[in-house]
Amino acid sequence: MLKRAGYPFAQVDAFAAKPYTGNPAAVLILPRPRPAAWMQAVAREMNLSETAFLCRFRDGYKLRWFTPAVEVPLCGHATLASAHVLWESGKLGRGATARFYTRSGLLTAKQDGTWIVLDLPSTPPKPARLPEAARKALRVRPVHTGFSAGNYLVELRSEAEVRKCAPDFAALAAVDAFGFVITARSRRRPFDFVSRCFAPAEGVNEDPVTGSAHCALGPYWAKKLGKTDFLAYQSSVRGGVLRVSARGSRVLVSGKAVTILRGELLQRGLSLN
Repeated sequence: MLKRAGYPFAQVDAFAAKPYTGNPAAVLILPRPRPAAWMQAVAREMNLSETAFLCRFRDGYKLRWFTPAVEVPLCGHATLASAHVLWESGKLGRGATARFYTRSGLLTAKQDGTWIVLDLPSTPPKPARLPEAARKALRVRPVHTGFSAGNYLVELRSEAEVRKCAPDFAALAAVDAFGFVITARSRRRPFDFVSRCFAPAEGVNEDPVTGSAHCALGPYWAKKLGKTDFLAYQSSVRGGVLRVSARGSRVLVSGKAVTILRGELLQRGLSLN
């Protein structure tokens, strides 16, 4: 009896210089497109903040991202992980540009030594009032609040307040928003600013390191600090370091990646077509 082939996958710690830090993402390179319901079921099984699905398309790959609960329009760390897997597996030559066709348009990734540089859309936040329910759930006193791509961006007075923030996730999930990004200027060298990201309504209470949030954080801090290049730290329990460069309509977000495990997803174990 012939064994049906499964789908190889890798789990990668993105925005991580060493194992077990940064943000883990699962990456599957598919031989053909699969239904969204199947991809969602796999993402639930992986139970990571995001699972990335790639399929060959034109001069690059179609790329979709799923949390355990929903498909998302943009995910930085799983894009970085996807590029890392393509280079590491030999499906893309060293030094070649990774090209991804996504719901957020064409995204690219390039190698810069041990760093991976993502070219992402800039989404500068517009001033917005934070709903009182969100303020109470976050248990913070904002200095400034903006809104960008479905997320509230909340500046706090200090890095210590960002680190100590302990939200009521059940209450936060009831607020009509995709997610919440809290941030403050860093007083610890060499970092310019710190942040944390929460998206309980999308199945992720706290995202360990969020590349897409820096599409808003980059232009926000560029306007406040009068410069365009930053070293940022996302101060979750796992933590992660990002280079961020605001470039007009684009933001370059860079990080490192480490493959943690490789495996095979067995088709015969799945009930969805």
